[in-house]
Amino acid sequence: MTFHPSSRLGYLAGFLVCAGLIAFALYLQYVRGEDPCPLCMLQRVAFFALGVVFAVAALHNPAQRGRIGYGVVLVLLAAAGAAVATRHVWLQSLPKHLVPECGPGLDFILSRFPLSKAIDIVLRGSGECADKGWTFLGLTIAGWALVWFVLLGLLAVALALSGKPRRPA
Repeated sequence: MTFHPSSRLGYLAGFLVCAGLIAFALYLQYVRGEDPCPLCMLQRVAFFALGVVFAVAALHNPAQRGRIGYGVVLVLLAAAGAAVATRHVWLQSLPKHLVPECGPGLDFILSRFPLSKAIDIVLRGSGECADKGWTFLGLTIAGWALVWFVLLGLLAVALALSGKPRRPA
């Protein structure tokens, strides 16, 4: 078993970024009063899932095949999160007259519909998803989430391709 300190540190960095993003989202929610919309909640789930996989990979410290496997899972999760964030950014860019009406909360949707239908309803978005709320450097929370999903996906690719291939004996 070979030791890949850069991979382990990279996975740990990915986990810490995800944990920090979720912590900041909770700060915005509970300290600043920015209630999350259904799309925000889906993005949190994606960051949580990414964080779990990054943490497991850091503990596992995989060899090349394992890094590729973790990389595929991480890229798929980052892509799913980026797709939700892209939809969210698009909803926020709509003129007021084109914004969909506000719908029920995520808890209500999940309790009343099967998961596939609930996801479809949430991804259509609602008026509350079009609210911009907190911004930094001209980007909304959804915009920053998109940036972080792309960066974490790129980190996953870099980690999957890191390390030296083993030479045949």
